[in-house]
Amino acid sequence: MTLAEPPGREIRSYVLRQGRLSQAQKRALEEDLPQLLFSRDHCSSPQAAFDCLQPLTLEIGFGNGESLLEMAKQSPERNFIGFEVHGPGVGHLLLGIKRYELRNVRVSQSDAVDFLRALPEASLQRIQIFFPDPWHKKKHHKRRIVNVELLGLVARVLEPEGVLHVATDWQPYAEEIQTLFEADQRFSVVEAPQRPETKYERRGRRLNHVITDLAIQRC
Repeated sequence: MTLAEPPGREIRSYVLRQGRLSQAQKRALEEDLPQLLFSRDHCSSPQAAFDCLQPLTLEIGFGNGESLLEMAKQSPERNFIGFEVHGPGVGHLLLGIKRYELRNVRVSQSDAVDFLRALPEASLQRIQIFFPDPWHKKKHHKRRIVNVELLGLVARVLEPEGVLHVATDWQPYAEEIQTLFEADQRFSVVEAPQRPETKYERRGRRLNHVITDLAIQRC
């Protein structure tokens, strides 16, 4: 899941908790990822990673990639970059891209925050973070990825009227995010875009968690 490290330490967008790779996922990582990789070389001109110039969405922490696959299938007129460090999730997404012959998705198994620092200004139309780690304990709240520093990076890379969309099933975290969004004069609070349901979201619903979607638009 995602996090932001406290000041004075290297900031990352994840905690590495690798699961077991299936043979198909391992093969996809070895054979398909090099062709679908969004690399550091693409940062100066991210659209060069795709076959054609289209509005660009970046997702931080796509999990097993099911919802990202569905978005890419439903919106062939958009390009998507997915960041996820966990091998099984990346492998699962790669298998889906190949199965559906999608040409509008690129993948990175790297730190998304690091790439946000390197992307050009106003290069993204949308950034989405679905169900980041809420870090329930108060002493760990400083690790939450949605914070003032992240909003600074988002404000730089979003194009005018671009949207940051966050979803969470942890109500105290949703309230904290809402407060951050309302306080930042670089953005205005807007209605969250429609999105497919995620695997983590289904788990949250089974636990009777309230699902909250929040979005802000770059002024």
